[in-house]
Amino acid sequence: MRIIVPLAAGGGLDFVSRLTGEYLSRSMGQQFVIENKAGAGGMLGIETAARSQPDGYTVLNSTDAIASAPSVTKFNVDFISSLVPVAQLTRSPQIIAVHPSIDVKSLPDLIQYAKGKPGSGYATSGAGTNQHFLGEWVAREAGLKLVHVPYRGAGQAVNDLVAGHILIAVLGPAAIIPFHQAGTLRIIAQSSQVRSPSLPDVPTIEEGGLKGVVLDTWQGMFVPEKTPTEIIRQLSSEIGKAMSDPMLADKLRQGAQEAVGASAEQLALLLKDDTEKYARLVQELKIKLD
Repeated sequence: MRIIVPLAAGGGLDFVSRLTGEYLSRSMGQQFVIENKAGAGGMLGIETAARSQPDGYTVLNSTDAIASAPSVTKFNVDFISSLVPVAQLTRSPQIIAVHPSIDVKSLPDLIQYAKGKPGSGYATSGAGTNQHFLGEWVAREAGLKLVHVPYRGAGQAVNDLVAGHILIAVLGPAAIIPFHQAGTLRIIAQSSQVRSPSLPDVPTIEEGGLKGVVLDTWQGMFVPEKTPTEIIRQLSSEIGKAMSDPMLADKLRQGAQEAVGASAEQLALLLKDDTEKYARLVQELKIKLD
């Protein structure tokens, strides 16, 4: 069986997919092979999965970009209706980080700093990402004038943040945590409702004073429409077992991912809610692909 990963090898999605694939290969007695199908911000891989035969041999692991993307661009395939939820694997927050050269140690500090420097730039891994959504949402709620600086991936953004070429960033936690621990960068807020187990000492954005600004990132597995129900049920059950395995959960936590293992029905509801939320935020925040 193949797990289509719509982003390049080495990132958080690939990391979770490989750990999960290894577990499923053992538990189901069938080899799960990772196929990285990067391109078009992940949409190439998602479309490939949506067009695949519903024979039970193709599984897609996607981030919540599957919920936000339809609101910011057009596609040749209606992949929301062409893909069937199987199970949610993980969730993690987005984080707000700063270069230590500026005197910002909390979200209220950042708001004060940015109000004194209107037009300050903030980095993300790309236009239309949930990081872009979060940056604009924080700016609106705090009354800030920030300039979005989209990079082509988190790696370039982190490099420029460490070098001090840009002083503020909204990114995923995995790439930033090592620098935060070393004191090279400073994480000042996270976007989840409650503090992530990977970042127990970092306040949430709500704790920082911006109530209602909550934006979890999640990963979920999907199969092509018309895949046999029994296969979906078996996959969902095995993924649930995988995410409740203490050793696997610990490995995920080390990669700034929290194991969830929610059912197909729960993932379908999450997808529906987030699709509606992103559609609303696109209008309210006037999100555009730069």
